[in-house]
Amino acid sequence: MTNEAETKTEAPPAPADTDVPVKEEVKAEANREEKSDQDTEKDKKPEEKKEKKPAPPPKPAVHKPDFEKDVVYLFQFSRTPVLPSISPFCLKMETFLRVAGIKYENVDHRMKLRSKKGQLPFVEMNGEEISDSSFIIKELSTKFEKDLDAPLTAEQKNLSHAMISMIENHLHWIVGWWRSKVPTRMLAGYKLDLQRMFQTKLPTALLNFGFKLRAKNKSKAVKAVGLGVHKPEEIEDMGKHDLKVLSDQLQDKPFFFGDEPTLLDIVAFANVAQLVFLDKEVECPLRAFIEESHTNLVGHANRIKERFFPDWEEMCQTLELNTHLPKPPPEEVKEEAAPKEEAKEEAAPAEAAADKEKADEDKEKEEDNKKSEADKAE
Repeated sequence: MTNEAETKTEAPPAPADTDVPVKEEVKAEANREEKSDQDTEKDKKPEEKKEKKPAPPPKPAVHKPDFEKDVVYLFQFSRTPVLPSISPFCLKMETFLRVAGIKYENVDHRMKLRSKKGQLPFVEMNGEEISDSSFIIKELSTKFEKDLDAPLTAEQKNLSHAMISMIENHLHWIVGWWRSKVPTRMLAGYKLDLQRMFQTKLPTALLNFGFKLRAKNKSKAVKAVGLGVHKPEEIEDMGKHDLKVLSDQLQDKPFFFGDEPTLLDIVAFANVAQLVFLDKEVECPLRAFIEESHTNLVGHANRIKERFFPDWEEMCQTLELNTHLPKPPPEEVKEEAAPKEEAKEEAAPAEAAADKEKADEDKEKEEDNKKSEADKAE
């Protein structure tokens, strides 16, 4: 019985075969995740390539992007009918470029631009800006190996530095005081045509009013440096003393330190020229002083003008900024124009002959047509 019972007892059911489906599902999910990762990787690759691509170099932050290598682009005030610039610092900068023989080009900005420091003049070279005339000259002297003071002794260099400081930090302000005291006198003395200078059609009265306001600001600056508290005759005496010191240092030499100009000559010229070339109809005590007692300063200014500004008269008449740059000679223009005129003369008879031939053909066709119509009528 027991054995029968045991044989009749059903064996425990085998565990459900669920292991295989679970593995397949896990495997399928893994495949989906792997595929998803591959797709994501594919999607990321172009973005990663774009990120790795080097960024283009930034454009030069200059006003003259189409610059030529090692050419100095000068930004300064406009020309006047009596001298290249009424700014001694602009005239100093251009004179240095000419004396040093450095290739440069003036940029016509209609006096609307200033350096990052808010100054004129400033220059751009090889996509970089340099401002303040003293810093510009120092950097260009090093770049082009044009140190005008290189032949001087240590003592002469010290003397030059002291004289330049006197001119730019004292005499300059005295001349500025005289010019700003009566703005209309300055307009007449330098024959300033503000419409032409600023290349604008604004009324002259409005431009003159703006000019007077700027002169008033200059007058405030003169007071700020300590000159405005003195009487006019006292300020004039200080200016005369500065000019006498310059004259005594120059003596009868062509230039301050010999036969060739140095930086002191350039600075002295740029400032003294503001007096020497002033219109003769305008009264100026400082100009009268050097013309009567210190004519060597007048000769010095004219010497630099004649040697380094052969285009002075042209630039003052036309007010062009780049009269120093070479232009094609007029003969070449004539030679280029001549062949065109000859070709035109040669073409004229040929055209006339062609017109006559066409007219004859038209006439002949017309006669043929008339004859044909007459034959038909018969």
